[in-house]
Amino acid sequence: MPENDTIRVHIPLTVRKRGGRPRILPPKDIERSAPPAGQDPRVLRAIGRAWAWRKRMERGEVTTIADLAAEEGLSDRYVSRLLRLAWLAPHVLERLVVRREPCAISLYDLCFVASLPWEEQPGRVFD
Repeated sequence: MPENDTIRVHIPLTVRKRGGRPRILPPKDIERSAPPAGQDPRVLRAIGRAWAWRKRMERGEVTTIADLAAEEGLSDRYVSRLLRLAWLAPHVLERLVVRREPCAISLYDLCFVASLPWEEQPGRVFD
């Protein structure tokens, strides 16, 4: 009878739900380094929303920001401010969305950076 060639590896991990999603956590006695700082999910969600709203306006589904705000159940000032994120510089969008680099300013301030020339935006967002 042949010997058992199976190797069993036991890794003591814990699965916990955080924010509705399962997350694998290492054992408590293992020293953990701080997780890398990633992009704030609120920034990513706001950029996605702004682009979706921009596309709807370009397709003619809504004609004014007030119409869009009424459909979304939001104030027109909020929609107007957030919609500016759809006009961020391509380089800034790449660093925020693709590379997931954290920005050095708040989401509120990021909305106003979009009105600056594209050359000035990376300095304001990441420095």
